[in-house]
Amino acid sequence: MDNTMKTAVLYARYSSHNQREVSIDDQLKVCRDFCERENIDVVSVYTDAAMTGTNDKRPDFQRMIRKAPESDYVVVYKLDRFS
Repeated sequence: MDNTMKTAVLYARYSSHNQREVSIDDQLKVCRDFCERENIDVVSVYTDAAMTGTNDKRPDFQRMIRKAPESDYVVVYKLDRFS
């Protein structure tokens, strides 16, 4: 059995100016809680505020993709936050 701690990056996004920054904070809390329960070490956090998920033209999303080898997992609150 491999006892090496797995690593994850967190990604949070909200899509409209009508939503609040707290939306990202709430998403990240849920993701951090999940990682803690599953014994996964969070190595980076990426966020895009007021950015649509209908394309990948999101600065932190692109940075996360470029740095994909830095972790084992990408953890998101809901899949629609990713895309």
